[in-house]
Amino acid sequence: MNSIDTIVILLYFALLIAVGVIGSRRARTSEEYALAGRNLGMFMFLGCLSAVILGGASTIGTAKLGYTYGISGIWFVTMIGAGIMLLGALFIKRISQSNVTTISEFLGKRYNAETRLVSALVAAIYTLMVAVTQVIGMGTIINVLLGWDMTLSMVVGGGIVLFYTILGGMWSVTMTDIIQFIVMTVGVFLVMLPMSLSHVGGWDQLASRLPAAHFDLTSIGGEQIFQYFLLYALGMVVSQDIWQRVFTARTMQISRTGSVLAGVYSMLYAVSLTIIGMCAFVAFPQLENPQNAFTTMAISILPNGVLGLVLASVCSALMSTASGTLLASSTLLTHDIMKPYWFRDMDDRQLLRLSRVTTLFIGALAIVFSIWIQDVLVALDVAYAILSGAIFVPLVVGYFWKRATAKAAFSSIIAGTVVVLAGLAIEGLSSTNPIMYGIAVSLAVMIGMSYTTAPSVSDNVHSIK
Repeated sequence: MNSIDTIVILLYFALLIAVGVIGSRRARTSEEYALAGRNLGMFMFLGCLSAVILGGASTIGTAKLGYTYGISGIWFVTMIGAGIMLLGALFIKRISQSNVTTISEFLGKRYNAETRLVSALVAAIYTLMVAVTQVIGMGTIINVLLGWDMTLSMVVGGGIVLFYTILGGMWSVTMTDIIQFIVMTVGVFLVMLPMSLSHVGGWDQLASRLPAAHFDLTSIGGEQIFQYFLLYALGMVVSQDIWQRVFTARTMQISRTGSVLAGVYSMLYAVSLTIIGMCAFVAFPQLENPQNAFTTMAISILPNGVLGLVLASVCSALMSTASGTLLASSTLLTHDIMKPYWFRDMDDRQLLRLSRVTTLFIGALAIVFSIWIQDVLVALDVAYAILSGAIFVPLVVGYFWKRATAKAAFSSIIAGTVVVLAGLAIEGLSSTNPIMYGIAVSLAVMIGMSYTTAPSVSDNVHSIK
């Protein structure tokens, strides 16, 4: 990169900080801080939701998969899009009517306080781990682009996200996400995709120079596609950072339609990044590390200034996911653990202050973990595995089956978590089987205990009509 590209990226960072300061003026209540006042229109909701689900792994990872497997590389992000569409098509109505802030609060209303507590702990750990991966990704990009020390790069990248998230909460996150959504869309669809195809001579030349396997939709393997389904399609349905975005919509129709459109956008994003990766395979067939396919292509084909914009779009994807997951983790801890158990008499102003302090703590913890671990891709898979194996069943079964009891839900979450962790320890962290074991055991416990235990008083009180 030259000085023009560096200036573009630094100006982009400065813009995010300025937007964070502006957003802080709108976050005057705890609900505005956590959910942007539940007042987002269609465009802002769509941009906000799309930005949070498409992180750095979606951008760099899909280009890597396209480089390695060809068109079959679409399945990772396609399953993310499928999960969002599933959430919008089947669950939005009940979620919107429940008037809650977190997924754990929803489970607490449906079952009892114990279920709310244990699900909050599981979901908070998951969202924290996602934030850690994004901070590492930001650090890696800043380190490569600007030449800064890796630790300093993670502190700067994570610190910028933490700054605007603490100040304005969901309002700052929403405003920055809209900027990031626009930058991502322009950078990927209008710049990188057409210029990558042009660099290799167009689609016909690309098709003639690639191996036939690169046009096989299943070349990545059926087991890998199924694993993406278990981890991401099911994981999106029970992810707090996604639910928190759903709650920001002004109306149920906006949340439902926007979720489906975000799923479609994700699938188009998957196809575009996969093709960019395929172009990189033709242009740089001897690339030592396929993970560098996107950045190598960008650095090689883009003019000065435009390169800075496109690389800022990668930072955008990382920052939008990081801010959303930081806020999600702090919201879970504040609303589902600290306020109900330690600060019951707290007024709204005090709750807003507690939310900001908790966000600061979670953000600092994420930066420390990032510096300490520096590679948590496996840990992210573990977090998704626990999320899918432990929370998916009690949420879905309780949603559709009135007979489900609180004791069954609590036991189902515990059993699913234990089985997933044991399975990962025995079969390896990359195995798909523990997720299926966890879901199967969770379902068996849920159904068995619901039939053998009578509904408690809490089931009647908290049941969502």
